[in-house]
Amino acid sequence: MELTPVATGSTVDAVLDQLQASVMSGTWAVGQRIPGELELTRQLRVSRPAVREAIRALSHIGLLEVRRGDGTYVRSTADPRPLLQRMQRCDVRDVFEVQLAYDVQAARLAARRRTDADLARLTELLEARDTVSDASEFGDADAQFHLAIIETTRNPVLIEAARFFATRLREALGAVRLDHEVPEAGPAPHRAVLDAIAAGDAEAAGRLAAAVVEPTLAVLDSLTEREMRR
Repeated sequence: MELTPVATGSTVDAVLDQLQASVMSGTWAVGQRIPGELELTRQLRVSRPAVREAIRALSHIGLLEVRRGDGTYVRSTADPRPLLQRMQRCDVRDVFEVQLAYDVQAARLAARRRTDADLARLTELLEARDTVSDASEFGDADAQFHLAIIETTRNPVLIEAARFFATRLREALGAVRLDHEVPEAGPAPHRAVLDAIAAGDAEAAGRLAAAVVEPTLAVLDSLTEREMRR
């Protein structure tokens, strides 16, 4: 049975959903080897890295098992993703609380200290962020943009603290991209921050930086509280 080609612009989560559906529906039984990466790429009409990332994610939660030199096999039909996602939200919320503090102060300082070279770099990174579709690559691109704003502050303490934090931020951003209940700030709010920095408006830059993070943080707070009441 062939899989349905993924719509243009869809990402790893769309591939992941189809692979999981094939397992849950019994199309691929427990113990069966699934089609190889090249065949899945052909059927789904996506990049090989997207297929590889989806397989890695399903292996991580125990649905699939990758056997080196042999192929990928169905390990289980029990999907722990909803439970793992709910558990992860608490941790992701902590990360976004820290990001809010970093980003607001960084945007204010960047608006005062940016150079033309800084603005060119930020524009390039924002454009790269807006064109990425893969969840893992998106986390990297978004974190690079936020870190570049912090580097524009020329504050060595803030920069080093943010670099230390960057790996956890990338992981959190990737998790949010795959969690359909949690909104992710799109291109427009990020562009507004950059425009305020370019205009040298420190107060607006700080306010707009907060507006990027706060909606996601509010939803994470709400979902976490709801789970705690259960």
